[in-house]
Amino acid sequence: MSVDTQQVRMAQALREAGYRLTQPRLAVLQVLQENEAGLNPEEIHQLGKTLCPSLGLVTVYRTLDLLAELGLARRLHSEHQCHSYASARTDRHYLICERCHRVIEFPCHGLDELLESVRQHTGYTINEHLLELRGLCPDCQENQAVQRNA
Repeated sequence: MSVDTQQVRMAQALREAGYRLTQPRLAVLQVLQENEAGLNPEEIHQLGKTLCPSLGLVTVYRTLDLLAELGLARRLHSEHQCHSYASARTDRHYLICERCHRVIEFPCHGLDELLESVRQHTGYTINEHLLELRGLCPDCQENQAVQRNA
């Protein structure tokens, strides 16, 4: 599904749920759609202000809560900072750095066999999945090695 199609779907879902499509909400939607990796609310706010200068941080938080409640955005958990958010496309896979908290999306092929095995063992119909892997990004690994050798 293209970004434009996804954004239209999200806007339509907001309308159908009885919410107005204000310029600030549309700015948050656009930022989520244009960024593959999860962004924290402050990052969404900064990027969104380029699209809608009147966008306030409180509006970003409220819009993210609303989008998450409607299943249009996903909250990515972080132990050390504010949660990140990403568009709720199906079958998303994220790498999360435990040191700098950077979140990137990665392609993950070969899960079909695992999902089929889970379905067979549990009887569940699996409609979508979210995979979060945690570790250290290459930059943090390099910084850690430099600190050890210093």
